[in-house]
Amino acid sequence: MSILKGNTPLMLLAQIGALLGFAAYAVTLTTLQNEWGLSNFESGLIASSFFVGYVLLVPFATALTDQMDARRIYLFGSTLAISGLLGMGFLANDFYSACLCMAINGAGLAATYMPGLKILSDRLTQGEITRHISFYTAFFGVGTGLSYVVSGWVLNLGDWHHVYRWLALGPTISLLIVYFCVRPMHDVHWHDRIVINWRDIFPVAKWQQVLQDRNASGFILGYTFHSLELFASRSWLVAFFILSTQLSGEQFFLAATTLAGVINFFGVPASILGNELALKIGRQKWICIVMITSAIFGVALAYSMGHASWLILALAIGHAIFIMADSATLTAGLVTSADPKIKGAAMGLHSLMGFGGGLLGPAIFGFVLDLSGSQTDRISWICAYASIVIWGVLFVIYERRKGWVH
Repeated sequence: MSILKGNTPLMLLAQIGALLGFAAYAVTLTTLQNEWGLSNFESGLIASSFFVGYVLLVPFATALTDQMDARRIYLFGSTLAISGLLGMGFLANDFYSACLCMAINGAGLAATYMPGLKILSDRLTQGEITRHISFYTAFFGVGTGLSYVVSGWVLNLGDWHHVYRWLALGPTISLLIVYFCVRPMHDVHWHDRIVINWRDIFPVAKWQQVLQDRNASGFILGYTFHSLELFASRSWLVAFFILSTQLSGEQFFLAATTLAGVINFFGVPASILGNELALKIGRQKWICIVMITSAIFGVALAYSMGHASWLILALAIGHAIFIMADSATLTAGLVTSADPKIKGAAMGLHSLMGFGGGLLGPAIFGFVLDLSGSQTDRISWICAYASIVIWGVLFVIYERRKGWVH
């Protein structure tokens, strides 16, 4: 297979390493909450600060890939990710220091994920690009799933500091792979001088054109609410499993962190197969079906807290599948509906809005947990899950009234 040749296997391995610290905070959330006396809102804000770092840096990181070899940006991003994780492992001791370290870690992902894609595309021939890129994007789910599993293993072996210290090896390995195994591009004339053009980094005029397109704006708004629900769920799922076990007294057959990782893997085929179904019944119709179903599973999962472990596990898998079942469809819908003249700006806005939703989700979830009562109360968790799935339901109602769904 051509996918096994060239730089692609190296970049797939590098991406797994770069994402190894992704779920470290979700795994240690309950531990840090107890040790530092954090409220649920503060716990959610620390998770959200990861996406703050991502959103702040990603416009610059992606714009600079047109002016220099993306390999250089990737190395810088790996260094940021290493710094953020080691900062959490050695320096963080309260809410504010944790927010700073997590933001640095998120900025590291911003300078590795899309630049990593650019490393691949710059070194591939035109006919090969699509297949290699599909593998690269699918490995995001593989990397985040492994992050839960490995973080949980390390946490079981020592205190929470060791999770971040050991997982910093992930982006370190990524840095070494790209530095030693991916050759610099010398046959391309890059800019002798880096020029920061704010209109290129924040193309507001083009973004306005994108949002005026009824189809494109619908896919972008849908992706925003999809990401809000997705990243909120990923941030709080381990805590949900731990508290559910405490309430029922019944242990799962796997550790909570390993379960979260395994469940996360279901999202990879769900996204791919969901896109195939969307092509048969219509993208907009499929997105609406998935968002409503995901909302039902989310609330049902919260209601199952303290019940039989098999029921909780089944609902958690169902929720994970339907959260991701419209992910590829939303992105593919935007790519095919956007005006070719401004497609790059459309994709940039799509990514920015998506991770903006990821920024809001964990904080909203924690805020509602605080507002609705005790963290050990099932009603509070129902309210918290409802607060993140309701946006998809409102999106469906709004878009159907506007005639987006044909």
